[in-house]
Amino acid sequence: MSCFGGDPNFCPECGCVLPLPGFLDVIQCPRCSFSIPVEEFLGREIRSTIVFNPVELPSVCVEDSEDSELKGPVIDRRCSRCNKEGMVYHTRQMRSADEGQTVFFTCVHCRYQEKEDS
Repeated sequence: MSCFGGDPNFCPECGCVLPLPGFLDVIQCPRCSFSIPVEEFLGREIRSTIVFNPVELPSVCVEDSEDSELKGPVIDRRCSRCNKEGMVYHTRQMRSADEGQTVFFTCVHCRYQEKEDS
């Protein structure tokens, strides 16, 4: 009894993608023991598309010539002092190794610093 059905590109038993027909007379599912004769695919057109994720611009790196404090990626985090978006962050391992890192945030507008133990 088939659990999956509808698309002939997938195994009707386990749902795994079936390999493309090759030199053998049978297409065998790589995951389970299901097999189907190649003749059942005669006259079928197999199409595939590749969709690429959009290219993201690298994180904005803020550098201040007079102070090297504001280096790093700018993230969408609201400053609790000036209430504006945009903070630079860096991490440090302040506690023991089996505990999370401490994340330090610096506002790019007012330079207010916050810390968060993760």
